[in-house]
Amino acid sequence: MDDFIFNDISSFDEGFFESGSPISLIGTGSLGGKAKGLAFIHDFLWSEVNPGDFHGIETGIPKMVVVLSDVFDSFMQQNGLYEVALSDASDVQIAMAFQKAELPFRIPGLLRTFISKIHRPLAVRSSSLLEDSLSGPFAGVYGTKMIPNNQYDVDTCFRKLIEAIKLVYASTYFRAAKDFIRATNHQTEEEKMAVIIQEVVGVRHNSRFYPDISGTARSYNYYPTGHAKPEDGVVNLALGLGKTIVEGGISWAYSPAFPQSPPPFNSTADMLEMTQTEFWAVNMGPAPEYNPVAETEYLVKGSLLCAEADGALRDVASTYDAGSDRIWPGLSGKGPRVINFAPVLTTGVFPLNKLVKTVLHTCEKALKSPVEIEFAVNLTGPVKRFGFLQVRPIAVTREETVILDEETGSDRLLVSSDEVMGNGLLDSIMDIVFVDFRHFEAGTSFHIAAEVGEVNEKLIRERRPYLLVGYGRWGTSDPTAGIPVKWHQISGARAIVEAPAGQTTIEMSQGSHFFHNLTSFKVFYFSIARSGSAQFDRDWLYGQKTVEKRKFVRHIRLEHKLYIKADGRTGRGIILKSRESCVRKNM
Repeated sequence: MDDFIFNDISSFDEGFFESGSPISLIGTGSLGGKAKGLAFIHDFLWSEVNPGDFHGIETGIPKMVVVLSDVFDSFMQQNGLYEVALSDASDVQIAMAFQKAELPFRIPGLLRTFISKIHRPLAVRSSSLLEDSLSGPFAGVYGTKMIPNNQYDVDTCFRKLIEAIKLVYASTYFRAAKDFIRATNHQTEEEKMAVIIQEVVGVRHNSRFYPDISGTARSYNYYPTGHAKPEDGVVNLALGLGKTIVEGGISWAYSPAFPQSPPPFNSTADMLEMTQTEFWAVNMGPAPEYNPVAETEYLVKGSLLCAEADGALRDVASTYDAGSDRIWPGLSGKGPRVINFAPVLTTGVFPLNKLVKTVLHTCEKALKSPVEIEFAVNLTGPVKRFGFLQVRPIAVTREETVILDEETGSDRLLVSSDEVMGNGLLDSIMDIVFVDFRHFEAGTSFHIAAEVGEVNEKLIRERRPYLLVGYGRWGTSDPTAGIPVKWHQISGARAIVEAPAGQTTIEMSQGSHFFHNLTSFKVFYFSIARSGSAQFDRDWLYGQKTVEKRKFVRHIRLEHKLYIKADGRTGRGIILKSRESCVRKNM
């Protein structure tokens, strides 16, 4: 894909809307990683999908225009924006400076023509040169803004589109992006930004616009359950916009090989506790407070009651029956609704799993690599639709690493788990950052994330990789489910441990950008289950030399390097307190 040439993609003009092509270009330069992936896969993908297998379903890439990277270069240079962009100015200050700047000559006219011909909500998304590469992806680092595009006059729609493009441009230099790049082998000055303007897949329900299903799917799964194997992959589904999944919110995970097998909940009570209870939608109602520097300016959250009133739960929800303590597919009865997608995955009302498996297989064949895809599905509108939104390669190591039983019984064992992401050996870490479990409460999770981010920034400056230990789900957008860190706040960690919090077992969200970056940067990730053979000597942490003690977080430094080993084939892993404790014959 690196050698992909887009000569057969036409420059944008009014004829684009009557053409059969889903992609058109504005300006010159590069498509960027995200757009290049879609352009590369388009012809190959839909030549492999047999329309007869999916009769009555509209499949394809939603219409999109890509503003190429040279436009970004010109925008930066003619407006003299590099000084503020590369400074220590706040995100808001940078965003406001970009909003005051002017796009290069001729570009506004083309964008005005585009916006005058399209009357659906639009997603304005980043597609940078560094984004979505296999060796160092920037998934989720830069901005995406959705706009309703439903104002009465073209001038207002046009202005909102321009504001969204400038926000995406500005996000190239936000604090999160700068910190992220600092943790890689790149410099901020290297980055170039193309922008995708794409139709949002969805249906309007009164003042909300959203798809019935958003999803991500990976062709390789580091956390298989039941009879599933790693190569069977994993799918994450959510009601509404995909923001829920990519930000690590609660979603439904299943193996494409066993679509009717639920995640390993301990009880129906756990399933009720961990079901999706709200969803994201584009706000089609009265204009919100003006805020051009906020990604969520035109987004709104809805409850399951709203979705049911919209008729959007029919094919995605089940109902809990307290009398039998069972969950039944569909909306029969008045019990609590559970978003488990059982009607779609078990009754065949829509061949979602077959479509996902077909697309995954085809993308793997084209990219010659395990892949992750993003998609959105309409079930309730006039036309059933499967919209293909993104494809990126994922890094899967194949080298063999063996965990011996003798190692898991070592007196120098810090952590052992049968649920580990990663593969190989790591023996370069002498620093540990951990959340003080004696002070951990869900209500403090945002404060914890901030403290972790500050320690992370210091250790990156000192070029000291570290082990990060915490409770609940790292990277979640739900502060009650774990610690809502952004990737830049932990980008210096080379290994991460996730211990259970409270009484609920929390499933990891592998469809999130957070997890994509973990795997691609080869960060080891240990999940310590509440039951089973997992071990964690957390009391040992308190006996080590403290470098810094904050209200919720401690930073300790060891006299010896940790010895970390993960077997990606079995999901087993160990962290030994020093290399000297390893079994020599297994080195």
